[in-house]
Amino acid sequence: MMYCEFKPFSTDTETYTQEMLEEVIGDEFEAMMYKDDKEIPAYIWTVNFVVIVKRSTKFVTDISFEKIPRNPVCE
Repeated sequence: MMYCEFKPFSTDTETYTQEMLEEVIGDEFEAMMYKDDKEIPAYIWTVNFVVIVKRSTKFVTDISFEKIPRNPVCE
């Protein structure tokens, strides 16, 4: 499901708001996509990046972000 408005989400250790996510990513939020009724988004779009949200579970559920440039400049 695609959302064009920010939907807060949580891991076992953190709750992500739009302001917090924009600070972590360093860019302005545009959209997010959830897959298979998961509680954490799979992808987040910002002005300059597509962010892949990677889940990692050991003892607690945690996530990491992989930023991919959205509009690379080729010279």
